Amino acid sequence: MSCKEQQEEELEVLHSIYEGDDNFKEVSLTTFQYKYGAEGSFQSFNVEVVWGEDYPETPPQVNLDTFYNKHIYDNVKSKINEGLQEQIPDLLGCAMTYTLFEWVKENYDDLVAEQPESQPVTQVTEEKTVVVEVAKKKEKKEQLTKNQKRKIFDRLDASGERPRGWDWVDVIRHLSQTGSQN
Repeated sequence: MSCKEQQEEELEVLHSIYEGDDNFKEVSLTTFQYKYGAEGSFQSFNVEVVWGEDYPETPPQVNLDTFYNKHIYDNVKSKINEGLQEQIPDLLGCAMTYTLFEWVKENYDDLVAEQPESQPVTQVTEEKTVVVEVAKKKEKKEQLTKNQKRKIFDRLDASGERPRGWDWVDVIRHLSQTGSQN
């Protein structure tokens, strides 16, 4: 079986296995990504496997330098990459993309043990504090004219509340406007 035929066969298998899995992404016919961890988590990362022309006879390229992984520490990336590279020699000559993705899934907790669950808080220097304070804009209160303030004040009683009955309807006036019913 030629390398192209093996690639086509593995592509069909990947489509059937990962159908409906939102974490799996086919970037191209030879590039695949799988996302591990909860969405938005500081421990989530993406593993990208790129097939060469002679794949599966030659090892695929494992890429962890995607934009999604910018928050992952370098030592965690190297730990994941080393673990995957250890798996590849045993799998040469056969389809290995699914096996590599599953190996990461099984060892996820060990791989991200050194990665914190939330972004660490860095100390802010005095210069940065000034920049942050300048960047925050104070909420503007609605500016009222003297006449508007006077009208509001006239409608309120001494305690700052509207007087009792301010929203009552004059029943006699209301009935005289609507007319009598025959």
